[in-house]
Amino acid sequence: MKQLSQYKNYKKIAVMGGTFNAIHMGHRVAAEAVRQELDIERVIFIPTGNAPHKENDPMYNEHRYLMTVLATVTNPDFEVSRMEIDRTGKSYTIDTIKELRRKCSKECEIYFITGADAIEQILTWKDPDELLSMCRFVAVTRPGYNRTKLEKAIDTLKQKYKGNIEFLEVPALSISSTDIRNRVIADKTIKYLVPETVENYILKFGLYTTEYSQAPYINDINKRLHNVLTPKRFRHTQGVAEEAVRLAQRYNGDIDKAYLAGLLHDCAKCYTDEEKLRMCEEYNVPLDKILKKQPDLAHSFLGAALAKAEYGIKDEDIINAICYHTTGRADMSLLEKIIYIADYIEPNRESFPGLEKIRELAYTDIDKAVEYALHNTIDYNKEKNRIIHPLSITALEYYREENNEK
Repeated sequence: MKQLSQYKNYKKIAVMGGTFNAIHMGHRVAAEAVRQELDIERVIFIPTGNAPHKENDPMYNEHRYLMTVLATVTNPDFEVSRMEIDRTGKSYTIDTIKELRRKCSKECEIYFITGADAIEQILTWKDPDELLSMCRFVAVTRPGYNRTKLEKAIDTLKQKYKGNIEFLEVPALSISSTDIRNRVIADKTIKYLVPETVENYILKFGLYTTEYSQAPYINDINKRLHNVLTPKRFRHTQGVAEEAVRLAQRYNGDIDKAYLAGLLHDCAKCYTDEEKLRMCEEYNVPLDKILKKQPDLAHSFLGAALAKAEYGIKDEDIINAICYHTTGRADMSLLEKIIYIADYIEPNRESFPGLEKIRELAYTDIDKAVEYALHNTIDYNKEKNRIIHPLSITALEYYREENNEK
């Protein structure tokens, strides 16, 4: 399974930047070719934020990010970063490389993958001299590109600006994001031009069509969550949503439901205990004695109510996944198990005893992962002299019996 990069452990990483609107097979082919040819340890796909050279529709930001996650989820050497999408103001490549430099060891080589046509435009980018000194550029070609012209441009940059630029021919795939969008608009197939998960996502949300005006709510949800959660909790939320997508992919679950449930699972987490109790009364959330004594534990039950009342979620499976993501319960649906485990193992989690074991089980047998996580949580809470909710106890008994019968 994939985990968040520990950048300081790598000696070579590559950045695959772009709008990815929509990401297609050509992007994956180029990234994999560079990874293999240059012995790259990790390729980081970074969807463009507010690009200085072109206008991006901000309504598509979350869609572009999630499509990139879906397109890369099966490759353990790929990962996706939100650093540009979450950055305020214009997104400049130099700022991205500087941020990576702070995360990486001094010895780490950073490669920036770009299309051959962009090489001639580097000097129009912000602080090109500094940028060329901080990372190595890899120019990948598209079919029909003038190689002589490219090599001349590279030679000029090398001689005049001491730029670190390499040229790499990749398998010829004449696909562009513009073509993908135009084909969708013209109601033509995009099958085999984009990963199947991306194709399904585009069709589900009506992207690039007049129907899209009905589906901007993912961005709205993210904006609202950004306002009600602390920065650390918001990062955790994004991590859970992405982990839930990976688990849904692994177990053939509904990817869109997994993402939404992961996104909203902690929507009530950052209210004070007094606010949680007041809001539970306001939204008619029943509280037993344990939840009244431990209001923070009630955030999942309150979150389910808020998801329905404030965020417009009607799907009961999503509501239940949010509701029981903390306590668990017996006989959980696949989505409930996915959110329970995604919350436990998401990449931003600080290490604790048993975490790596659960991460391993999560992608081999999710029921065993649930049992192990429940057992781990109950033991931890007993050590802290906390009251254990009966739902967790019955859940552990259920999954212990289920796994023994396998």
